[in-house]
Amino acid sequence: MRFQLLGPLSITDGREVVVLPPAKPTSLLAALLVRPGEVVPTERLRQAVWGERQPATAKAALQSCVLRLRRLFAKYDIEEQSVVAVAGGYRLPADGDTLDLLHFRHLVSEAAGAGESELPLLRTALGLWRGPLLANVPSDLLHRDEVPRLGEERLRVLERVCEIHLARGRCREVLVDLWEATRTHPQHEGLSAQLMRALYGAGRQNEALAEYRRIKTHLRDELGVDPGAALQNLELAILRGEELPGAALTERGGHGAAAGVGPYGAGRPSPGPGPSPRSRLPRVPGFTGRSRETADLVDHLNGGGRSDGRADAPVTAVISGGPGMGKTALALHAARLVADRYPAGGVLLPLTRPDGTPRPAGEAAAELHAVLPAGTPRGSCLVVLDDVVHPDQVRDLLDVPGCGAVVVTSRMRLAALVATHGPAVLQLGALAPQESAALLTAVLGRERVTAEAEDACALTDLCGHVPLALRIAAARLLTRPKLRLADYAAWLRRDLPARLALPDDPRMSVPLTLDGALDRLPGPLADAHLRLARLTGQLTAPDAATALRVPETHAEELLERLLDTGLLDEEQPGTLRMNSLFRVHALHRAARTDDLPRAVVAADRLALPSGAT
Repeated sequence: MRFQLLGPLSITDGREVVVLPPAKPTSLLAALLVRPGEVVPTERLRQAVWGERQPATAKAALQSCVLRLRRLFAKYDIEEQSVVAVAGGYRLPADGDTLDLLHFRHLVSEAAGAGESELPLLRTALGLWRGPLLANVPSDLLHRDEVPRLGEERLRVLERVCEIHLARGRCREVLVDLWEATRTHPQHEGLSAQLMRALYGAGRQNEALAEYRRIKTHLRDELGVDPGAALQNLELAILRGEELPGAALTERGGHGAAAGVGPYGAGRPSPGPGPSPRSRLPRVPGFTGRSRETADLVDHLNGGGRSDGRADAPVTAVISGGPGMGKTALALHAARLVADRYPAGGVLLPLTRPDGTPRPAGEAAAELHAVLPAGTPRGSCLVVLDDVVHPDQVRDLLDVPGCGAVVVTSRMRLAALVATHGPAVLQLGALAPQESAALLTAVLGRERVTAEAEDACALTDLCGHVPLALRIAAARLLTRPKLRLADYAAWLRRDLPARLALPDDPRMSVPLTLDGALDRLPGPLADAHLRLARLTGQLTAPDAATALRVPETHAEELLERLLDTGLLDEEQPGTLRMNSLFRVHALHRAARTDDLPRAVVAADRLALPSGAT
């Protein structure tokens, strides 16, 4: 028997398919299957099943729902797929033979670097999708958080399939797929660029230009922005009747696929035709701030600093920092500034899967070798290894032929990698207040920010000076040109940080980003973070020991590990601080899990910046 998640949630034996009814056990099953093999916290499961209106006896109600789910398994003779109760939550073991989502991911992974077999493998993977995702699952949380994330995995594969066909001149074969995809995702610039190329290649120039006008109108009406430079250049080339390159990709990351975004992970370069990875790095529109860090990184990448003293060893740098601090943006921005030094271009290779799990080192190495084929001149390419979880993921990737520089980004400080390879190290915290103001000004314009200077400062405080939060706030304001900054800040305060999210892009969400960061941590460490949020101001080992009710030596170890994850900042040796935005998120998450009494949460809220609630 197999669970089918990629469509209406169902169970099949290969011959018959049973679509499950829209009931609470169905929501529970979906919440477990979207995180296959992982321990899903009980609070997450309760939210998935009941939403905000949880029963008074939520713990017992969840246990009852688990029992009903086990009875459902028994009804269909799949007791071997048991729901396992573990500390802090439940887990449902699964593999590619029992869950279509894992089979899909296995096929996509196998396709990377598979040469002529890549296209049929990806087509087989797409064939596993059977209609609207989780259409029979009555869970607002799953439709808000998980459906967009899973849908993005499918889109990346579809883009890669279309790219292969376009590169081979098979323009007509992808028209139907691209037409449907662009209407379902009307502001996705990557898909629109592919549709324009397909129409133009099929001799339908006027329709290709009409597609450009469609997305231009949509972006202006919905977001108040124009298409990216790559789409504009594509329109100009079509107007001139020029021959288009087979692998032209969009470079804008704000509304769709960025250059190099392939089917193998968000922001990951797609192995395409040709010997060079040039232009695979996405552009970072409107990069602002981090001037000192940018100068240091550019100087290092330009200066020929070597990690181990060998003249042919790649220049190496590690950028670490907490979630949402702009590590990848800094790496990509600096890479653009040193592009002349690396004539073969750049490669962005994520080391974390879309579900937050680390990619095996061998899989990442195979993909990197696929996009840096034999014959790439030594030292001519810059590689960004993004979101590294452990040093062992990247040690074998630091001396790949053709690679002249490696920039590693990670939420961890990767001290073991620093010890063995001696890279340049940049640690990112929150922006300085003047940099936060500059970011708002760059997006909204000097006139608008200057007119409400005091409210702009209050808004940056609410955002904790975290780049992700600031960009989300700025994007909201940019699409509402008549909205006063004071009114927007007041709206944020009423439900911070939940309102720091963009509904049309699940990746642009402070709550999801911070939830994801905590979900990666071992349970005791995540629990320590939530409990430490009760402390205001500076954090010291004695204070932490009292709050956590552990010996001071144990408290020191927990603080050190949280510092290593970027969830705490070090003001000076022995004195740490939690970012105000991270703190309010932790207080709300703790309240949702009943870890803190409501009175404590209410009292602590008064201490948040600018009266944030």
